[in-house]
Amino acid sequence: MNPSALLWKTLQALLGLLFSCTVSVAAAPLTPLEGLELLRRGFAGMTDFTAEITQEKQLALMKKKLSASGLVRFRKPDSFYMEISSPYASRLLLKNTELTILYPREGTRQKLALPPEEGLGAWFGHLDQPMKSLPEGVEVRAERHGETCVIRIAPKGKGGVKELALTFFEDGRIRRLVIEEQNGDSTSIAFRNMKKNVGLTDKDFRLE
Repeated sequence: MNPSALLWKTLQALLGLLFSCTVSVAAAPLTPLEGLELLRRGFAGMTDFTAEITQEKQLALMKKKLSASGLVRFRKPDSFYMEISSPYASRLLLKNTELTILYPREGTRQKLALPPEEGLGAWFGHLDQPMKSLPEGVEVRAERHGETCVIRIAPKGKGGVKELALTFFEDGRIRRLVIEEQNGDSTSIAFRNMKKNVGLTDKDFRLE
């Protein structure tokens, strides 16, 4: 898969409501609203975060997984940065609705403009108020696994994503994101050393 397409699918999943788990602890069911509200409260107290990531892509037509490592940064209300260091060096910057992907080795970049309703500001605006109803067009399941919670989101439409699953701690720190696609492909992103409220500035959201 084209590295930019993989990066963009990853970013779309992170924006889509943010959402996994492999903890061997008996699961305690939560209502969908309870799960979403736990996620909302965790992010409500977070102004920014940084984390190292390991990404594994499993293509339906291949047995071998494609692995990559990198880092992500986020700052409210609308700044997101992702850098992949191996095997394809690339950097992605989203400033609300303006998306830029840079390939430093090739010296090339791609730019995209998102619709206003898909910008970071719009997504995180939904998290400003308590969750009183479920988002339209999706099925949501939630459960607790010890110290972590899991939210699974299945879009009802005919898009490319079959299910998103996000594992997170109640303080908002993300542990793992899993994306299952309709074509049988899947992507798993593990978050490590996640630090929140570190005081990120504009210089932390530059491609060069």
